[in-house]
Amino acid sequence: MATSIKPLHDRVIVRRIEDNVNQTAGGLFIPDSAKEKPQEGEVIAAGDGKYREDGSRQTLDVKTGDRVLFGKYSGSEIKIDGEELLIMREDEILGIIERAGANAN
Repeated sequence: MATSIKPLHDRVIVRRIEDNVNQTAGGLFIPDSAKEKPQEGEVIAAGDGKYREDGSRQTLDVKTGDRVLFGKYSGSEIKIDGEELLIMREDEILGIIERAGANAN
């Protein structure tokens, strides 16, 4: 059974995007245990936004499907249905990645 989760307020759930490069430019192979975790991911769920002091909601700048860049120690790791994900506040996201030649939404 698949679990569904909706983050609250200004939180987002991010799936890390793995680079499948196991070799350095110099030709050395890097074992999985020595690799750093990627700092790029895809937003798989986003909250509705946080409340302002006047009671209105401030919507998030990121949306489901965005590729984002985040800090090395950002967010909290969670495991849902055997998949490792990150849950973090929107302000921990450093930017949205837009690749050249990609279709705009």
